[in-house]
Amino acid sequence: MATAEARTGLLTEAAIRGLSAVVGVTFIVHGFGKFGNEGFAGWMSSFGITPEFALVIALGEFVPGILLVAGVLSRISASIIAIIMLAAMIVVRGFASFAGMGDESGYEHDLVLFAAALLLIVTGPGRLSVARALSFLPRWLH
Repeated sequence: MATAEARTGLLTEAAIRGLSAVVGVTFIVHGFGKFGNEGFAGWMSSFGITPEFALVIALGEFVPGILLVAGVLSRISASIIAIIMLAAMIVVRGFASFAGMGDESGYEHDLVLFAAALLLIVTGPGRLSVARALSFLPRWLH
């Protein structure tokens, strides 16, 4: 009888690194654009979020993005990104806006990034990461 097993070959590892890099770069770019952006801070106040929280969100996107690209603290970074994307879908977009049904644009992009973050939480950084090369690090820091 055939069994379902995850492949752990080089191609799978390269795909995990590629996904980490794409998600990481996406959040580096999005987070960097929020630093010192008065428009973003003002926009956040329309959702009842204090403008001072803009720096926390910028750091919450930028730093985990760098760590995902580097392949260090990947599970923790992906968890932070998943939380940010879940909050974006709920607070900013609202459930009625899926596929453009509300006033705002749909949150398909947010949902894909959320799903990618969940996948990276489960898989970790893979064997082609800096964390794996630094074998003295505890596994939970990978």
